[in-house]
Amino acid sequence: MHVTRTIEQVVPVTFTYPVHFTDGLFDPARSLLRDTLGRARVLCVIDDGVLAAWPQLPAQIGAYFAASPELTLVTAPVTVPGGERCKRDPGHVEAVQAAINAHGIDRHAYVMAIGGGAVLDMVGYAAATAHRGVRLIRVPTTVLSQNDSAVGVKNSVNAFGKKNWLGTFAPPYAVLNDRDFLTTLEDRDWLGGLSEAVKVALLKDAAFFGWLEANAEALAARDLAAMEYAVYRCAELHLAHIATGGDPFEQGSSRPLDFGHWAAHKLESLSGYGLRHGEAVAVGIALDCTYAALSGLLPEADWRRVLNVLLTLGLDVSVPELGTERQDAADSASVLSGLNEFREHLGGQLTIALLTGIGRPVDVHEMNHDTLRCAVAVLRDVQARTPTGGAPCLPTPTPAC
Repeated sequence: MHVTRTIEQVVPVTFTYPVHFTDGLFDPARSLLRDTLGRARVLCVIDDGVLAAWPQLPAQIGAYFAASPELTLVTAPVTVPGGERCKRDPGHVEAVQAAINAHGIDRHAYVMAIGGGAVLDMVGYAAATAHRGVRLIRVPTTVLSQNDSAVGVKNSVNAFGKKNWLGTFAPPYAVLNDRDFLTTLEDRDWLGGLSEAVKVALLKDAAFFGWLEANAEALAARDLAAMEYAVYRCAELHLAHIATGGDPFEQGSSRPLDFGHWAAHKLESLSGYGLRHGEAVAVGIALDCTYAALSGLLPEADWRRVLNVLLTLGLDVSVPELGTERQDAADSASVLSGLNEFREHLGGQLTIALLTGIGRPVDVHEMNHDTLRCAVAVLRDVQARTPTGGAPCLPTPTPAC
C-alpha cells in the first residue's frame, strides 16, 4: 500500500534593525557608529558621486576609525560608480565581492555602503550573496535613499535590460541617515527624492500629504528643516508598511509601495537611465492619478491637488519618454509595455494600486490602454501649460482627448 509521509516545517524569522537620523556621523566625538558596530572589522564602499561632493570623507572615516580602537577599517574605502551605472555592470558586484573575499569579511564583520540608492542596492546585493549574507550597514546620502530605498529590505541590480531583475530580500544590520549629506545634493536629487514622500502620503497618510502640500514651496526652496521632517515621516511610513503590511518579502502580487512604479521603471529604461528614479516616479504617479481621474475613480479636485504638489516641488509630470497617445502597447519602446514587464516581475496577476481619494488606494487588475493613452495626452498638455517657476495650469481631465 502506498503511503505518503509529510513533515510540515515552519521557520519563524524576526528581523530587527534600527534606522537612525543624525548628523556628523563620522565626527570622532559622536558615538553612534561605534555604538552600532561594537567591536568589528569593516569594509567601506563609497559612491563616487559622494566623494566628488565630500572629497574629505575618506580622511574623516580614517580619523574616526583611528580614534575608535574597537573598530578596524580593513582597507582604504573602495570607490564604485554612483547612479544606475553601478547596477548595469556586473563587474561592480564582482569587485565588491572580491574585496569582501580579499579582506576576510565574514558574517561577523561588516560592509558599510555610503551612497545613493543605486549604490546601496548594488553593494547590498553583493553583501547578501557573499557567504550567504554578510552584515550590511547602509549610510544613504540622498533624499530618495534616506526616505525610501535604504530603509527597506531589498537589494538589486539590473539585468536583461530590466530594472532590479536580480536581487535579494536581505534586511540591513542598521541604517544611519546623516542629514549633512543632503546639503550638497544637486537640485535634481533634492527634489526627485520627494516623489517617494508624495507616493507614500497618497497611499497611507492624507495628513502627511496635506503637510507636503502646505510645505511644497519651502521644500522646493531647500528648507532643510522641512526636508528633515519629510524624510523622517516618509521613512516611518515605509517601515510601518514593511512591518505590518503582511507581505514584507513580496510573495503576493500586490505591492502598494510601488504605486506609480510600473511606468517609472519603464521610463528609466527608455531614457537610458538619464531620467533619475525619483523623477520617473513623479511622472508615474501623475500618469496613474490622471488615469484614475479619467476612469472616474479619483475626484478631479484630488487629481488637481496631486499634480499641483508635484509641479510646485519642481517635478515634471510629463517627459518625452512617456510617448504619445498613438503608441502601441506591444512595442517594447512604448511606456505601456511596462505594464506587462511589471506583471512579469511580480508574477501572477497584474496588480496596480490606484487612488479613489487622497490616502485611499485600491488595487486594480487591468488598465485600459486607450484611457492610458488619453492620460499621456492630458499630462503633455499640463506640462506645456505650466510656466517655469510659475503656478501650474491644470486642464480638466476629460475623457475626450
